[in-house]
Amino acid sequence: MTDEIRKRMFSEMKHKDIFDAARNAAYRYADQSLERNVFPTPQAIDNLSRFDEPLPDESGDALDILQQLDTHGSPATVAQIGGRYFGLVNGGIIPASLAVRWLTDFWDQNTPLYLTSPVASRLEEVTEAWLRDLLGLPDGAIAGYVSGSSMSIFCGLAAARHRSFTRLGWDINRQGFTDAPQLRVVASRQAHGTVSKAIALLGFGIDNVEWVDSDAEGRIKTELVPELDQSTILILQAGNVNSGAFDDFETLCSKARNADAWVHIDGAFGLWAAASERLNHLTQGIGLADSWSFDGHKTLNTPYDSGVIMCRDRDALVNALHASGAYIVYSEHRDGMLHTPEMSRRSRIFELWAALKYLGKSGTDDLVYGLHLRAVQFAQELQQQGFEILNEVVFNQVLVACDCDPVTIATIEKIQRSGECWVGGTQWQERSVIRVSVCSWATTSEDVTRSVEAFVAAREQAQDAHP
Repeated sequence: MTDEIRKRMFSEMKHKDIFDAARNAAYRYADQSLERNVFPTPQAIDNLSRFDEPLPDESGDALDILQQLDTHGSPATVAQIGGRYFGLVNGGIIPASLAVRWLTDFWDQNTPLYLTSPVASRLEEVTEAWLRDLLGLPDGAIAGYVSGSSMSIFCGLAAARHRSFTRLGWDINRQGFTDAPQLRVVASRQAHGTVSKAIALLGFGIDNVEWVDSDAEGRIKTELVPELDQSTILILQAGNVNSGAFDDFETLCSKARNADAWVHIDGAFGLWAAASERLNHLTQGIGLADSWSFDGHKTLNTPYDSGVIMCRDRDALVNALHASGAYIVYSEHRDGMLHTPEMSRRSRIFELWAALKYLGKSGTDDLVYGLHLRAVQFAQELQQQGFEILNEVVFNQVLVACDCDPVTIATIEKIQRSGECWVGGTQWQERSVIRVSVCSWATTSEDVTRSVEAFVAAREQAQDAHP
């Protein structure tokens, strides 16, 4: 690096002009996010061509770079931090948590070890205890902080694989799969795609899974779950990704414990129902499981990325993810890399800690239950307008259909293009349906009513095109 560039960067750090500009751009974006088009306009999409350029030969100007990104990037974002984004299961963002992220981005902490960030290590411990208390998980359950549910499911099933092989007298870390005893994986046909991804990555083989049919709401059929044993990993779901339904944890976890089988619960967004006194009946029995995966950036509305794996069997998780090296110096304190696949990783714990401290138990309850109330309102108002609601709205998911698949598909497209709100499509019981996921604290009753009006207008246009 030349002295000229180094001096320029020292000056940028000292005078803060670029950070002031970034702050001002962020404030403008925040001010617009509640009322702007939820999906970018065609012009905003076209303007992304401004980024198509060769890599510059020379060093650039920081303010120019920031201005280009704000001018052409900000309008081409999806406004998921507002109140009318209902696609995927993307949460909003709690201001206190976002502010903490801004501060800690300056800290730029790497968090594999206590020695690389004592404050991250301590807050990982504190937050772990808070999560156990809030969700009703067993004493001693440990937490790993990862990017999202894909990675947290991977970690949970890696721990399950390690412990299940150990019970059969096999050291998978040393002996590998050659001549290994056979493990069984039992899961619902309605399991999320990230479950299949983890199964494939861990070498179980998707074709080897014992798939179990689900009922009309997407719950695994308890009576069809096969006999379990110590070689079995049973995967259950807290919040079906389409219907929001919850499996019968009490019955199935008890059955698994009697058979010495491992239970993993995929609770990406639904496990947070355990934090609400008015919804925790949905999660009765989760404390009997062995591992749990969930996200902060969904229901809790932390910034991305904020996945959590929790496991009652510390040795299983640590041994499944263990890394070593002469330069790695473990301490008597929490060394976070023992609970995650990554070594170097951003300090995502700060946003999760801030969200929980800001909300507290009562605020978390209100947030979680409030999402449910807005989903119920959505279903009721859509039904009043002649839409068909295909699921029992037990949490935050609503499945909506028009008279026929072509009209439903066209209605989705016209809603998305309108910019009034954003919803996605899915397949449910062999029908094309509209999937509404209410996930943001910013969604008001007025947002729901305004969005329902967009549904009605879009359906009218769709029906004109498909008489």
